[in-house]
Amino acid sequence: MELKPVTSRDLILSDRERKNLAILEVIRKHSPISRTDISKHTELNIVTVSNYVDNFIERGLVIEKGFDISSGGRRPTLVELNGKAGHVVAVGLTMMHMVGIVVDLETKVVLEMKKDRPPITGEVIIDELVRLTHELIKSSKVNPDKIFGIGIGLPGIIDETGRTIRWPGKLGSQDVSVSVSVKDIFEKEFGLVTIVENDATAAVLGEKWFGLEPEIKNMIYMYSGVGCGVIINGQVYRGSKGTAGELGIFNPNEGDPKTWERDALALGRWEMDLGIIKRARLSIADSKSKILALVGNDPERITPKTIIEAAKAGDELAIQLITEAGKNFGKKIAFLVNFLNPEVIVIGGGIEQFGTLLIDSLRKTTREWAIDEATTGLRIIPAQLGENAVPFGAASLVIQQIFIQV
Repeated sequence: MELKPVTSRDLILSDRERKNLAILEVIRKHSPISRTDISKHTELNIVTVSNYVDNFIERGLVIEKGFDISSGGRRPTLVELNGKAGHVVAVGLTMMHMVGIVVDLETKVVLEMKKDRPPITGEVIIDELVRLTHELIKSSKVNPDKIFGIGIGLPGIIDETGRTIRWPGKLGSQDVSVSVSVKDIFEKEFGLVTIVENDATAAVLGEKWFGLEPEIKNMIYMYSGVGCGVIINGQVYRGSKGTAGELGIFNPNEGDPKTWERDALALGRWEMDLGIIKRARLSIADSKSKILALVGNDPERITPKTIIEAAKAGDELAIQLITEAGKNFGKKIAFLVNFLNPEVIVIGGGIEQFGTLLIDSLRKTTREWAIDEATTGLRIIPAQLGENAVPFGAASLVIQQIFIQV
């Protein structure tokens, strides 16, 4: 099937579209599954479910596969998604890499690809993502005519049509230029429907769709220190203008950067790496740390990988930097835990690579600062998908459109 253009990320679905999505989502999560069990999960009557499933089979999205155990009478036929129906390509831009995947309709991975993120911004980096997408399609050897669409996860605020991307106005960075219409660039280049999403929102969708239990309804994905993706009652929350999840607050008239972090329990302007690299460069001269030796005595070459390597080797400064970052970050998380009362907090965006030192530190601080009722039963876990959460989430948006439009 060929997808219709997607003009908005927040769609008002018709009754038929809602039922399409509900039934196909149950098949995706629980396949192989019988029509009777689909009816129980969706609370739709068996006749309605059977009619919809028969249509999906006729369209080639669902196939029958084997029989369930009978409790008396005829054995029920099981159905599942047809992985051979087509594929989705998705790419994402993370703290350190450009990442891409090709998945089939069953969400099985055909190909994964990761490249170092080039030290460039604006429209030039979009050109690099276009090249990565071409490489994914070529290397995966999938039939280009059976690619449903492309999903993209990028930093910044995406407008309601999924076109214009800009960095939050006061936060002093231009990761992607306001003039860039990534959706139009990709659709012109590949002739495929393209859906663009904020990286943190894509990541929370990726973990929800591919990593965590289907029953989870309320969760936050902490995308490094600068933003988060939020799911409330099973639905992505974007806010009225698509800015929900931006965590940085900043008044340029205040002047002192340290003030930003002290105010509002560290809800100030943060770096992607929680400020660990900046603090390392400021502290390195007065310490006996081995961090400098790892970078040829050039502080500018210090990266998150440097700190991680030093911490694993027992370097006291590296351990202190990660632990302190966890304490500060835990205060920010505690505020969100009180405010939104999630079931799960996922730590990702690259900072999960700092390992148990960071996770244990922020867990402890979160529980110290948040109210007891909000932390009862709360799970704080590292991202299961790592950097792949962004492209996986972007792919899920395309697959949802397939389900809706069938």
